[in-house]
Amino acid sequence: MDHIQGAKERDPLKKDAVKEEGSELSPMDPPDAYAPPATVEQVPYEKMPLFMRDLFNEHKPFREAIDRFEAAILGIPEKGITREFDAAVRDFFWYFDNEFEIHNQKEEKRLFGLLHDRLVAKGEHSQGPEATTAVDVLEGDHKKAVQLAAVIFNFFALSHRLPDLNSRLVVLDAALEQSKELIELLRLHIYREESIVFQMALQLISTDEFDLMALKSNPNLKN
Repeated sequence: MDHIQGAKERDPLKKDAVKEEGSELSPMDPPDAYAPPATVEQVPYEKMPLFMRDLFNEHKPFREAIDRFEAAILGIPEKGITREFDAAVRDFFWYFDNEFEIHNQKEEKRLFGLLHDRLVAKGEHSQGPEATTAVDVLEGDHKKAVQLAAVIFNFFALSHRLPDLNSRLVVLDAALEQSKELIELLRLHIYREESIVFQMALQLISTDEFDLMALKSNPNLKN
């Protein structure tokens, strides 16, 4: 549960949101990182448009890859660096570099631009020179995750090449700590998407607009 507690303390949706004292909580400012605001109605999966169901479906195998990666990380003190650990790391980074990146591009190209505009129109944004919405937080998560993953991958690769044992252990420890941070970030990101931002999208975007997103993502649907 440590990763959940840490996420609660550092949730950017809480940090970046701006609201007047005494006002109702905005969906950008949840009181608990893993508890959606009561103002965000939860739409059942079976009632979602195809495009949104696809986004939810794509999260499942990535969650499984994250779980395997975490199990490998946490198993090092007892088992050390094993073939199973190397396989879990390779599997995670393959999935991250391929499936996760494609998923992110689908969200950013098809959904996020329109949703950002709808949130601004509704007044669900920060108060400042430039309107910032929950979409900006999710896009920031995408960028930070890519940066962290690159650092971790390089740390793991370097730890295998260093001839000095102490240096290898220092670099490996850094890789493990950064890996824990990435795991926490990804889990919280997926939760925020599914329980807050995607639910907001379902309220603000029409079925016809979602159907067009699905068609653009998969032109074969028109056949």
